[in-house]
Amino acid sequence: MSDAVSPLAPKSFPKMPPIAGVRIATAEAGIKYKGRTDLLVMVFDEGTTAAGVFTRSKCPSAPVDFCRKNLAGGKARVLVVNSGNANAFTGKRGRETTAMTGEAAAKAVGCQAGEVFLASTGVIGEPLDAGRFSHLLAGMTTEAVPGRWPEAGKAIMTTDTYPKYLTAKVRLGDAEVTINGIAKGAGMIAPDMATMLSFVATDAPIEAAALQDLLSRGVGKTFNSVTVDSDTSTSDTLMLFATGAAEKAGAPRITDPKDPRLAGFRRALNRMLKSLALQVVRDGEGARKQVEVTVTGAKSSRSAKRVALSIANSPLVKTAVAGEDANWGRVVMAVGKAGEPADRDLLSIWFGDIRVAREGERDPGYSEADTSAYMKRDDIRITVDLGLGRGKATVWTCDLTKEYVAINGDYRS
Repeated sequence: MSDAVSPLAPKSFPKMPPIAGVRIATAEAGIKYKGRTDLLVMVFDEGTTAAGVFTRSKCPSAPVDFCRKNLAGGKARVLVVNSGNANAFTGKRGRETTAMTGEAAAKAVGCQAGEVFLASTGVIGEPLDAGRFSHLLAGMTTEAVPGRWPEAGKAIMTTDTYPKYLTAKVRLGDAEVTINGIAKGAGMIAPDMATMLSFVATDAPIEAAALQDLLSRGVGKTFNSVTVDSDTSTSDTLMLFATGAAEKAGAPRITDPKDPRLAGFRRALNRMLKSLALQVVRDGEGARKQVEVTVTGAKSSRSAKRVALSIANSPLVKTAVAGEDANWGRVVMAVGKAGEPADRDLLSIWFGDIRVAREGERDPGYSEADTSAYMKRDDIRITVDLGLGRGKATVWTCDLTKEYVAINGDYRS
């Protein structure tokens, strides 16, 4: 974790209200970091439902396997998250650690083993000794209190320079419900289901199947549309928990994802997922600029997204942005290599509102001075129109600086 906070960090953080049915505790287990919290426990009241999306990596971590198995039950009583060690590529010992942690957590809360969820983030390939922290779980579950969401955000950080958290209130039927979310991530971020760790909780009474539908649909244009460095983590976990406590205040119990009463909740959840995802981009390792890439005029929205990701993931595009160089030739390169339908002679490119290229060549009104001035901003928009169809997509990334190399060159030392 860097001492310097990203220049793109939020200027202020929201005041996080408690969520009825959720209690939080954090601790310093000393797994990798000294003098900071690295262990989070969230305890949920009985009846809490759970939904999750996980990495599509073919080398998932032991906690991801553990969560996938337990998610089938759709119920949650406790979440345990550690930072500093990902417990990924740790073989039999990794599975033993998740089993031991799961048993300790279940015993501490007095629940079934299938109601426990685990997540780990940090170094890959280093065995994680459950004995370092499993003995803390009993005390933590007892000490857990409502609130403490900002502390939860801090405990799961690795190379992040600031905690990421957000809250929203929305009507469900005649009652007001609350949604809180935290996320961590700064590197090894690429869209493929979750792209980091993020945990969202609500007091809304929503059954597991409907909750899962909300989350699965919500990730496409949010977490799955951000990329810092094109590398999909082994540990990506995004979970949504619903305690149902607002039912006492008159909130209707939702069983069907198509229930029209969910519309406002869905919008609020999707806004939260997008904001958390963008906070991750803005904390990209070494990042100095946020970059929004929009592709229009593609054969399909899927094709548009692939082209947009080709641009957003290009080291040459990202270093040009870092150097404040309006080198649109690199955007042409990234479109051409994407493997999607494109026609050189129909291509138009904008940096912000400045059209730099049209119909396959430099725009006749192109001004190097105007475009260079635009590139000095913190937020850069690159738009490409392929001129082929109606498909469009937007993804977000950050620039690629020398600091990214410095952070990752000595990550394990």
